[in-house]
Parts: sequence; structure tokens; C-alpha cells
Amino acid sequence: MNMQTTNVMAPPAPKRLEEMRLPIVMMRDITLKTMFRKNLEMVSELSKAMCLPIPVVQELVDMCRDQKLVEATGTLNANNGNEMGYQLTDAGKSRAHDALSQSEYFGAMPVPLDVYREQVKRQSIRNIQVTRDQLTGAMGHLVLPDSLLDHLGPAVSAGRSILMYGPPGNGKSSISNGIRDALGDKVYVPRAIEYSGQVITVYDPIVHNAVEEEEDDPTSLRRTSGRFDTRYVRCERPTVVTGGELSLSMLDLVYNPTARTYQAPLQLKSTGGIFIVDDLGRQAEPPQALVNRWIVPLEESKDILALQSGEKFEVPFDTLVIFSTNFHPNEIFDQAALRRIFFKIKIDGPDQENFLKIFAMVAKKKGMPLDEKALVHLLKVKYPTIDSIYSNYQPVFLIDQMIAICEFEGIAYQMTPDLIDRAWANMFVKDEHIIK
Repeated sequence: MNMQTTNVMAPPAPKRLEEMRLPIVMMRDITLKTMFRKNLEMVSELSKAMCLPIPVVQELVDMCRDQKLVEATGTLNANNGNEMGYQLTDAGKSRAHDALSQSEYFGAMPVPLDVYREQVKRQSIRNIQVTRDQLTGAMGHLVLPDSLLDHLGPAVSAGRSILMYGPPGNGKSSISNGIRDALGDKVYVPRAIEYSGQVITVYDPIVHNAVEEEEDDPTSLRRTSGRFDTRYVRCERPTVVTGGELSLSMLDLVYNPTARTYQAPLQLKSTGGIFIVDDLGRQAEPPQALVNRWIVPLEESKDILALQSGEKFEVPFDTLVIFSTNFHPNEIFDQAALRRIFFKIKIDGPDQENFLKIFAMVAKKKGMPLDEKALVHLLKVKYPTIDSIYSNYQPVFLIDQMIAICEFEGIAYQMTPDLIDRAWANMFVKDEHIIK
């Protein structure tokens, strides 16, 4: 599928220490802690561990030497291009211990929040223009009316917020995933960001899908090195999916009292991508309270987070938020909240023609031969008992049930009125009083 999405501009790698825009003491301490914790002696090893170019790391090591915290070992390592080795002095070890008692963080140097803001603008979800072909291609496995794509396309391209509502079992979750698949480009996710001397880890392998980078060819004199700031990880646009488990506390910074660092909340991890709130109305908190929490971010493209000290600060909010609910919006939101959600799209069940298309598509995929007599029985006898209201989930359910029965009975996959009846009986629970 040909993606028409923009090519994201990569974050440029810093060339000198003065370009880092981080507190100098913080950089020095992370260098000492990384040498101490990882037992590293060479600038090239430190460069990899701290995700910084060699010249910047050399400046940091030289500064530590000037402060008598690091000394040269006086030996050149023949296995590493005769590179000079370095080690912590006693004063350096003491400083590393002190620094670790203040924060256990070491390794990748964090990106200052202000620098990260610049990258968020370069790769904004709102820079994407999704074409009809892209959206159709990403949802090719779904049978959707054209009118639905007419509404979805502009909503996705606006990159703001979408509320999908309608009866359960009609593919709201699948459509959300299709929207995610339509975003074909890559973004740069910081391993950690820094604000007010505090480290907030952002990159999360559970949320972020890293793209394999080409390894440098050792014979080509670092031909590809310095293409972008490796304090970032190049990833697919992130997707965070939450359901009934979502609580307001999950949208706050998570403080680790042992490591004395913070972890970014879910919406910050989803920057540049999609945040899906599935099954809205099933959470412990009322939907109105959840949406109230999103009002400032949705309107102003910024979120407000708080440190342990109570200090509040702004972070970019650049996320396409998709709310999905089985309730009518008027049941769960007031008009002020609804006004803040840019697009409201009703996802209805299919008509009979589209239902049959889905049924035939699922049957073919699962190797179940279609039978005209069984289909007539389904449409003329069974569906009128539920006012002929069709749902997208029903073909998969009915065919899977018939397959299970055939396998149990030891017969070839087949579709008969009798098997339709047995499958149908499992799709609905009869209303009856159970004596306790």
C-alpha cells in the first residue's frame, strides 16, 4: 500500500556539549553513574550506553578528568583501535555513590523537555493527511459502508478526537485498529526526557514498536553515524489501547521511589500516535470525569502533569484520541464535553446485504461451504425473532459455532438449518428466572 504520509524530520544529533541544553552537573553525574554501574572504561562504550556522539562524551570525560573524578588508565586497548581507557578515581566513585543515592538513573542521556517539544512539532499527528485509499487499504478486512469512510477520513486527518458510538459487536475496536494501521510513517520517541532536573522515562517497549535500524558497516568509516540523535528510538506511530481498566491515576506521572525517577503516563507515551479508550462507560470512574480530564489537552494541545513536589508543568499533547462506547453520547456526557470532541461517528450494524457479504467472506476464510437452504433459514426464520437486527460479530460467532459442532461430531464442515439452530442457541441467552 502506497503511503502518502509525510517524511518525519529526524532529531539532529548534538555535536558539542553546549548544544545539550541540560544541567552540566546532571550530565556529569549520569556519566559517572554509567561508568560505575556498567563498568565501562572507553569513550566508545560510553557513547553507546549514553546514546551520545563520541565528541560529546569525550568532552564530558575531559570535564570529569579536570575535576579529578576520572583518570586515564594509561593503557591503550588494542581491541578497540588503540583507544584510551578511563576509570573513576576514589573521588569519582564517591561522587557516583552520592549521585546514585539521589537518583538511580544512568545510561541514555535524557532529552530536555523544550528540545522534545520541537521534535513533537516536526512529527505531529496533525501533519498527516490520510487518503481514502490508505484508509480503505488499512480496513480491507472489514465490510464498511462508504458513508462511514466519508466521516472517518476527515476525522483521522484532523488528528484531534473521535467518538465512535453504537451497539456492541459492530467493529468499533477493529475500526480503531484500522485507523492505526493507516498511519504508515515513523516517529522518534525519546528514551527519557528531563524537566527541572528530574528524569521521566518515555520509551516503553510494551507501547512502542521500534523499527530495526541498519547496523553501521565497519568498513565504511561510520558512514551512517550521526543520522539522528540516538537518545530517541525510531518507532511506528504509537498506539495505546485502554478499556475498562482505565483510571484517572493512569494519566498521571508514575514516580518510582526506589529509583527516584518518573515514568511517563500513557497519554505522553502515545504522543504522535493514537490513544484508544475502548468500552467507555465500563470504567470505575464515570465517563464524564474521564472526558473532563481530557478537556484541556484536547482544546489546547498541551497536558499538565505534576512532580512529587507538587510542581506542575506543561507537556505537549499531540495524540489522536478515539473514544469508543456502546452508550448513546447523551447518556454519558454533558453538552460541554460533547462540544470538545471534534467528531462523533455512529457505527451501526450492517444491513442485510452487507451482513451476507461479511458472512460469505468469513465462511470462505474459515473453509465453511455456504448452503442456500441454511442461509434462507437464518434470514427468514432466526433473524425475525430479533427484529432482523444484524451485527458485524454474528457471522464469525455463528460460523465458529458450526465448525466446533462439526469437529465434535466428526463430520465435514457443513451448514444446515439444524446446525444454524444449534449455533444460534449459543448466541443468545434465554430470559428466565433461576431459582437460587
